[in-house]
Amino acid sequence: MSGLTLRNVSRQFDGLLAVGDVSFSVLPGRITGLIGPNGAGKTTVVNLISGLLRPTQGTIHLDGEDISTIEPAAVARRGIARTFQTIRLLKETSVLDNVVAGFHCHERSSWLASLLGTPAARKETADLRARAAELLRQFNMLQYAGQAAGNLSYGHQRRVEMMRALATEPRLLLLDEPVAGMNDREADALGEIFSVLATNGLAVLLIEHNIRFIMSLCQELHVLDAGRLIASGEPHAVRAQAAVVAAYLGA
Repeated sequence: MSGLTLRNVSRQFDGLLAVGDVSFSVLPGRITGLIGPNGAGKTTVVNLISGLLRPTQGTIHLDGEDISTIEPAAVARRGIARTFQTIRLLKETSVLDNVVAGFHCHERSSWLASLLGTPAARKETADLRARAAELLRQFNMLQYAGQAAGNLSYGHQRRVEMMRALATEPRLLLLDEPVAGMNDREADALGEIFSVLATNGLAVLLIEHNIRFIMSLCQELHVLDAGRLIASGEPHAVRAQAAVVAAYLGA
């Protein structure tokens, strides 16, 4: 099956169930939402998909291949990229070079050729920088290319992290609270970019507490509570379910 599929995935920590018997799919060309109250297990699910954790039981497949037990670097090579709740940038390095770093997984020149500055290595470096600049243009960030990433606002640092993830040229993008700390205008601008990416065939899994943002973007929504999947389906129908209302309101 094309895309990502979780089948009866569980994860325990010292006997404590963090995620229990979770099954859902993320399809190419669609934005799938994963929501739930704090501590519901959303980030644990992303860590399982990206290989930082391994399931206690169940399987995770990408385009039919079982990736449940492979290392994070191997998961990334297969086309899965992610952002984190806590921003992880090279803060003293320029915005452009932070994005270029994402392209290095596709670099063909050896480290020795790069060190010696061979014509082929120089051309490849120029090509990667041009591709990074195009991502900056797409995110309306080209004017910040030469600035140190750590000097940017929180929202702009978030954008740099997303661009670096996209520079790996993923098939599946995992976004963990991408618009946290942004106002509605900033969030909507990012939402337009995510929609274009999905239209071009990217599979997107979006974790977000901004329900307005989730409802405006996602074609499918899954809800976790205490590690269990309590609802799945079309966003407006899911939002109205009694179990979902109870999970958020504490009823």
